[in-house]
Amino acid sequence: MVFGKHKRKHKQKLAFIQFQMASKKRVHVCNGEDEEQEDEKMEQFFALIRNFHEAVNRRKNELRQRDEKIRRVDGKQTSWVPTFEWADFADEIEFRRASTINNKEEKGKHEEEEEGLDLRLTL
Repeated sequence: MVFGKHKRKHKQKLAFIQFQMASKKRVHVCNGEDEEQEDEKMEQFFALIRNFHEAVNRRKNELRQRDEKIRRVDGKQTSWVPTFEWADFADEIEFRRASTINNKEEKGKHEEEEEGLDLRLTL
């Protein structure tokens, strides 16, 4: 029976070793899957960053093109340069005279001032 007991321990050790080896393979496979998943996540992350940069650059180009179109349209309008000749300034300018209503009011004010008390000092 001692021999049987020894054989049973030996079988248990073999089973334990096989279990450990199988679990190591599972862990390795799981780690391998984890590494693959991690690689996929990293690729997705960098793909998102690339897409973001591409979108930013695309928007910058759109804005730049819009500004160029606006400049081209405005540029056509500002291409006219005014020119002046001496004759433009040679004519005498006739100013409009004050209306007669204002003149009558001013005359009335001057008359009232003259009729009032004379405060001027004469020597």
